[in-house]
Amino acid sequence: MKINRPLLASLLVGAFSASPTVALAQVVPQPAMSARTAQLPSMGDAPALSGAVEWMNSPPLSQATLRGKVVLVDFWTYTCINWLRTLPYLRAWAQKYKDQGLVVIGVHTPEFEFERNVANVRKAVTGMKITYPVAVDSDSAIWRAFDNHYWPALYFVDAKGQIRHHQFGEGHYEDAERILQALLTEAGASNVPRDLVSVSGAGAEAAPDWGNLKSPENYLGDERTENFASPGGARPGASRAYVAPSRLKLNHWALQGPWTFAKQYAALDKAGGRLTYRFHARDFHLVMGPGAPTSPVRFRLLVDGKAPGAAHGADVDDRGFGIVNDQRLYQLVRQPQVIGDRLLEIEFLDPGIQVFAATFG
Repeated sequence: MKINRPLLASLLVGAFSASPTVALAQVVPQPAMSARTAQLPSMGDAPALSGAVEWMNSPPLSQATLRGKVVLVDFWTYTCINWLRTLPYLRAWAQKYKDQGLVVIGVHTPEFEFERNVANVRKAVTGMKITYPVAVDSDSAIWRAFDNHYWPALYFVDAKGQIRHHQFGEGHYEDAERILQALLTEAGASNVPRDLVSVSGAGAEAAPDWGNLKSPENYLGDERTENFASPGGARPGASRAYVAPSRLKLNHWALQGPWTFAKQYAALDKAGGRLTYRFHARDFHLVMGPGAPTSPVRFRLLVDGKAPGAAHGADVDDRGFGIVNDQRLYQLVRQPQVIGDRLLEIEFLDPGIQVFAATFG
């Protein structure tokens, strides 16, 4: 289950009050660090990090080898938009506090089957410029050990190996950084910075436009999709010629042409098929990939019947053309103001595309 900021109020567990702000550029008065850590009672020993099928950017790490370090364990999966928007902060914290004894560990636990592929994870780690250690948790062993249920999820582990705080979802970056500062000071680190990082994410890593976000994430496989509007509904297991209705309600979607539904995705069987989606958000992302790794899929999209122009996303040109080479999240639309209900139409010019989820920002 992914989780985003509107759900955080009921799920945050910790000593500090939630704040809707992201990064602050200036230092604000704070309680003494000793008082802050006193408000963070132990939540028990951190589970072992055994069970990873591979480690990246580091030899295998354990709670024993990490003793004396403050550890931030981050559960992620590389197509999760909610996690992607936290990544600029993780990079910044790992760099800023490494000399004070902080170790950031990314635990990559897959959601989609293709995210179990170690080569896909390695490509994501390289492409996203992740330099801190990554435990590839393809069998969900570490996920189960932590009894975790969300992407993204942060677990704050002190120098004695005890969990002192956790939080789920994006946002609350000021609280998270203040906790790191407090735990580092408690561990005896000197010259711990008291200011806060200020970051600005690019592409899909940019902070969402919460005020205009009226479209929820939607899976496109038969198992969990919602609001599929092609007449007759989704029929899994065999190719079927679908038709798009003449009009779509907000947050409804449809297919045109011969597609086959599987549990996690819908796959196009012949070139020329289309996906249409009515949404209300600044950004439209699609998790998708070619069915065969060596068979890229070209596409063209229209927004309200026109080329996107200035509203094109990072993976599309201003005429609406793009190409799918990898199994990942693609940013298709980033609207300038004014944001309103929009109709996205994507024509896939080659067969074999698999579409997994639509997400928004």
